[in-house]
Amino acid sequence: MSTRTMARLHREPQPHTAWCNRDHTCGLQEHRGRATVIGPDTGGRAVVTRVRAGDRDYAEITMRVPLSRGESLAVAQLGTVLHHLRALFAAVAALRPDALTSRAGRRALDSRRAA
Repeated sequence: MSTRTMARLHREPQPHTAWCNRDHTCGLQEHRGRATVIGPDTGGRAVVTRVRAGDRDYAEITMRVPLSRGESLAVAQLGTVLHHLRALFAAVAALRPDALTSRAGRRALDSRRAA
């Protein structure tokens, strides 16, 4: 008697792009470009990576922004970060209006406080 203990998954391979790393960072359904690191003099850091998932390209951004130890100032700094991230999304969408249509209508992270 033979028993199959694991399901066999079949996914169509996605061809590599001209800009992807063509290494272990490319998954079955995702291709990742070379990360660009930005380290300003303020002590923060941002890593930007181009990613293709399915039929859409994204800019994946990971940021570390230094905050004040004082609670009220840290909250104000977080508000400033959110404000500028919204402006960044708007600027990108203005260059290619259909880029963010799938996310239209989603509430912002801090909209609970505003409601």
